Amino acid sequence: MFPDRTVVLSLDAELIWGFHDHAEIPTERVEHARESWVYLLELFDEYGLPATWAVVGHLFLDSCDGVHSDSPVGEDWYSRDPGGELAPDSVWFGRDLIDAIRDSKADHDIGSHSFSHVEFGSKRVSEEVARAELERSVEVAEEYGIDLESFVFPRNKVGHRGLLAEYGFSCYRGRSPDRWYDTAPIRPLGKLATYALGASSPPIVDPRVDDYGLVNVPASMYLFTFEGFVRKALETVAGDPVARQVELGLERLKEEDRGVFHLWLHPNNVTTEQDRRRLERIVSMIAEYRDRYDIDVMPMSRVANRVRTNE
Repeated sequence: MFPDRTVVLSLDAELIWGFHDHAEIPTERVEHARESWVYLLELFDEYGLPATWAVVGHLFLDSCDGVHSDSPVGEDWYSRDPGGELAPDSVWFGRDLIDAIRDSKADHDIGSHSFSHVEFGSKRVSEEVARAELERSVEVAEEYGIDLESFVFPRNKVGHRGLLAEYGFSCYRGRSPDRWYDTAPIRPLGKLATYALGASSPPIVDPRVDDYGLVNVPASMYLFTFEGFVRKALETVAGDPVARQVELGLERLKEEDRGVFHLWLHPNNVTTEQDRRRLERIVSMIAEYRDRYDIDVMPMSRVANRVRTNE
């Protein structure tokens, strides 16, 4: 088991790239993506919490032709990319936002979320495509003075791990334990019982070195898993169900001798004042448990280093 009691925060930092292959792009999430990115950096700075920002590689660019003819993924993949240059409201480029991560007071880890949000675990993604995505991601980051260590698989579809090791990555975010909420005593209600009644808590995970020499840092919980009408209904009765689950997870971590509580989100999840209240409550709780119970908060790359140090 991981030697410390630790919270990990990881973010899929993608702007529009997480949706460019969708039939319909969620306009509200894309429109708020830049503002929410900056908001989260300010919030983490306020409480002194370092996080892993897994950034889509294309955001490192300040211009492109919109075609990317040298990519083996094919031109159709980039059919929505308008090309052009970085602008203050661009959702295709994000070098200024990467600057904001680097300039932040918190000691953040800048990792990779592939170059163009290709799903590594899809059977349609060949080794050639995965290799090109990693090679380009590492190249644009190195040009910017950043050595990538952490990797977050687009849509959490794990694949081509051997290539990650080949391109110098040390760790990745693995999938969370399957359907952990089904351990709730009221099994037929599953997820609803877990979130509404606090029938079970999210898992405390144990990062380990995999067969490729990479450290798998599994996710414990996605912070925007319970949305829409059901979220509103539950909030009316018992407050924010996700914040409540985070508190249960922190309580569980407090009682453990060691382990990792790994929370993740996209900056573009944060679109309303209600979302901001959720994040403010969660971040303040993490800081409180850190200060009161000697719980550490560290990004994925530091977790990987601790795992290797204690092998």
